[in-house]
Parts: sequence; structure tokens; C-alpha cells
Amino acid sequence: MSRSHPPSPSVELCHGGPWIVESMPPMVGSPLMLSLIIPTYNEARNIGLLIKRLVSMLDRVHPGHYELIVVDDDSRDLTWQVAAQYQSQYPQLRVIRRCQEQGLSTAVIRGWQAAQGEWLGVIDGDLQHPPEILLKLIEAIATGADLAMASRHLSGGGVSQWSFSRRFLSRGAQLLGLMILPRVVGRVSDPMSGYFLVRRNAIAAHPLQPIGYKILIEVLGRGQINHIVEVPYVFQEREKGESKVTMREYINYLRHLFRLRGC
Repeated sequence: MSRSHPPSPSVELCHGGPWIVESMPPMVGSPLMLSLIIPTYNEARNIGLLIKRLVSMLDRVHPGHYELIVVDDDSRDLTWQVAAQYQSQYPQLRVIRRCQEQGLSTAVIRGWQAAQGEWLGVIDGDLQHPPEILLKLIEAIATGADLAMASRHLSGGGVSQWSFSRRFLSRGAQLLGLMILPRVVGRVSDPMSGYFLVRRNAIAAHPLQPIGYKILIEVLGRGQINHIVEVPYVFQEREKGESKVTMREYINYLRHLFRLRGC
């Protein structure tokens, strides 16, 4: 008698194309409630724990109604391969490997394009975004918000152990954004946040032009976002791996602001 074996890990390849999220999920069948994108690059030491924490939490409150999509930029540490090893245990997990594209914002949009959910979200892959905050974001979307975002700049929010220079750069970037693009950056308390949920129909069919790593600004600038709910959170220090924030990312942020101002 033959023995049964767990299914082999399935890694999807990204083939590029326009930056447009369709109004309907790409596959036939009933759509899911939530698709949460986890963009990664060299996060092999963090991704397993994050997946486990998210699944444990979401299975308690929304079993069968969500998917997690890891979108990896062909990491040198094989993050995509590490993530794929969890697929036999967690069938709601998908892994996309990008070999020709790079960048957080573009990774998120590629994940949204492949997503089955009516609500689209993003969370960092390094455990700096507390997974538990996701439940509050889901509640806000479920009660009518177009966008539910986690903010460091509300009462109860903050950063755990940032240096003075990093705090200065972060606040300086926000102030520059307010001067260059006040109609977008000024809509929320933390426009630099990378932890949020948005309704698919709020961004569907709107051509996106992502650059850099601040995807929220792109969503605010090009989407049909009316009702916004913000939830405070404390940004955690990463326990493993290295930060991806470089001066180049700040330059891309400025380019992004000027591009949106020209819309």
C-alpha cells in the first residue's frame, strides 16, 4: 500500500505587467474576506515565526476566510524557500518569488494583483509590526472604513528603541511630505506607515505608479479613499536580520512625492 505524502511546496513566479489591481479577484469562485501581503527580502530568520503567529490568531477569529501571501524579491537567504516549507501545514499560505523586480511597494501591488480577498493588506515580514493589531484593523474595515491603518503617532503609539537620528529622519520625511504634498500626506497621522488594510474597490482599476517603499502614500494619492480609521501601535525593533532603510529609500520617497504632486 502506498504511503501518502504532504503536498510539495508551491512557489508562484511573478511575470510583471501593468500596476493595476482588478476589481474582481483573479480566480473563479467565492472571494475571500482578507488577503494579507508580506513583502520580504532576506527575512528567512523571521518569516516562519510571523506566519505562525498570524495563522494562530486569524484561525481563531476568521478561519477559512483569509490568505497570507509572501512576496519575496529573490532573497539571497532563500526566504521564499523557507516560507514555502510551511505551505503543507498552512494551506492558506501562498508564496510568490520575484526574479526580475525589486522594491517593497511593487511587491505589495504584485501580491494584491494575485490576491483573492475583498480586503487587501500589508504587514512587514520582520515582526516590527505587532500581528495582534491586525484584528483592530479588520474590525475597522468590517464596520465601514475604506482604509484602516496602524499609526505610531496616535496616543498609545510610538517606537520602541529608535535612535535620535532615526526619529529625526522619520519626522523630517513626514514634514517634507506635508510641504510637498499636503493634500495626501496631511490626511493621516502616520503617512509613512506600512501596516494597513484597504478595500479592493477603493484602489481597483486605478493605475498605480509605485516607487520606493511607502505604499500607503500611493494608495492615499491614487485610490478612492473616503473613510479612514487609524489604530495606534508601537513599532518594534527587529530581533533578527538587518534594516532595509537606506538613504536611497529617502530619495525615492521624495521622487514619489513629486510624482504624485504632478498627478
